[in-house]
Amino acid sequence: MINIVAALTRLLHLIKRENMHRIFFFALGVFTVGSLLLVYFEKDIPFTDALWWCVVTMTTVGYGDVSPATPGGRIVGIVVMLSGIGLLGLLTATIASLFIENKFMEKRGMKTTDLRDHFIICGWNYRGETIIQEMRTDPKCEAIPIVIIADMDETPALHENIFFVSGQIDPTTLDRAGADKATAAIILSDDALDTYARDAKTILATMTIKNHVPDLYTCVELMDAKNMAHLELAKADEIIVAGEISTNLLVQAALDHGMTRIVSELVSNRYGNELYKITMPTYLVGDSFFNAMCRLKEKENILCIGVEDKSGSTLVANPESGYVLEKDDFLIVIAAERPELD
Repeated sequence: MINIVAALTRLLHLIKRENMHRIFFFALGVFTVGSLLLVYFEKDIPFTDALWWCVVTMTTVGYGDVSPATPGGRIVGIVVMLSGIGLLGLLTATIASLFIENKFMEKRGMKTTDLRDHFIICGWNYRGETIIQEMRTDPKCEAIPIVIIADMDETPALHENIFFVSGQIDPTTLDRAGADKATAAIILSDDALDTYARDAKTILATMTIKNHVPDLYTCVELMDAKNMAHLELAKADEIIVAGEISTNLLVQAALDHGMTRIVSELVSNRYGNELYKITMPTYLVGDSFFNAMCRLKEKENILCIGVEDKSGSTLVANPESGYVLEKDDFLIVIAAERPELD
C-alpha cells in the first residue's frame, strides 16, 4: 500500500512538473463544451452519444457512427478535431521527452537507484568489464543488479541490469546507489594514479563506505601489500593485493610448470571448475572432514578442500581428516557449477 501511495505521489509530481495537468484540464474543457454544443445544435443526438462522439473525434479515431449534420454542429466538429490533434501531439511529445530525459539521466548517472540485494562496483578501470562478465557467468549473480559508482560523465558499461551513478565515493553518492541495501561492494583502484596515490584513494573510499554503511561487505583491490595495514584499519572485509597475487603465480609457474592454468580455471566462472562456498548439508553434520570429502566426491562429484566457521573469521584449507563438521560451518568446494545441497 505504501509503495502504491509513493508511486502515485511521484506521478502527480511528474504531471505537475511537466504542466501535463494543464493539458488534461484543457482536454476536459474541450470534451465537455464540445459535447454540450453538439447537443445544442444537433437536437436528435442524445448527450451520451455526444460524449462518445467527442471522445472518438478528439482521439482522431472517427468511427462515423455519430456525425453532425447542421452547420453549427460541423463548426463544433472542426474545433474539436483541431483541438484533439493539437492535444494528442502535445501529449505524445511530452511523454516522448520524458522517456528521452529518463534515458539521458540514466546514461549520465544522474538518477537515484531503488534497488535491494544488489552489488556495487566503486571506481572503474579496465578490469571492470571482466568483473561484470565473471559475475554474470555465475548463476547466483546472473540476474542480480549491479550499480557502478564512478567519477565519469557517462556509464562505462552498457549491459542489461547495470546501473550507473556518477560521482565520488561520498555519503550522498552511496545513498543514490542504495548502498545500505546492497549485498557487497567491490572497490577498484584508479589506474590513472601512481601506486601510492592509487592505494591512498582506495583506502579513503573504503573508510567512507564503512563509516557510512558499516554492514556493507567490502572487497578491496590493493596494489601494494605495504598498505594492507592501513586498509585493515579502514575495516575492509577482504583485501586482494593485485601485485602480490601475480608475483606468487609467477614463482609457482617457475617451480611447478603449468600450475597457473589450474589456478586460472578455479578463479574464473567462464570455463572449467570453480571454487564455491556452500552451506553445510544436513547429512554431513557431525561427520569427519575425511568422510564428508569422500561422500561429496562419490555422491555429488564435488571436491571439498576446506572449511570456514560460522563467524567467517577462520578458514582452514585441507583440515585434519578427523576434523568434525558443525551445523553452521561452510564448506569450500571445487565443482563444475554452483552446488545446491540440502
